[in-house]
Amino acid sequence: MAGKRRLREQKTIHHMIALFAKYSPAAKEDAAHYETLYGYAVNRLDRCAFGEEKPACKQCPIHCYQPARREEMKVIMRWAGPRMLWRHPILTLQHLIDDRRPVPPLPEKYRKKRASE
Repeated sequence: MAGKRRLREQKTIHHMIALFAKYSPAAKEDAAHYETLYGYAVNRLDRCAFGEEKPACKQCPIHCYQPARREEMKVIMRWAGPRMLWRHPILTLQHLIDDRRPVPPLPEKYRKKRASE
């Protein structure tokens, strides 16, 4: 079960994707695409190696998103981020505070992989 912080991140991602899909001129017409992307993001959050101590994805040393999806999320977040301040100010401020959190040390299983590379 996801903790309080990850549930808030899921909610933030949901609002960012919905905002982008509804108002962005760059958005695709296919609503199912954004539902799939949101499901993918939730799955990645649930499986995060850092758990509740996870850093912001852009600062994370373990990039768990596929490269194409990561780029798409960057586009969505860059567009929706400033607009979130007006529509969801509390979520936006909490996201910005989380963005400032220090990156915790890598979990043990990832340290072993990095040492062998």
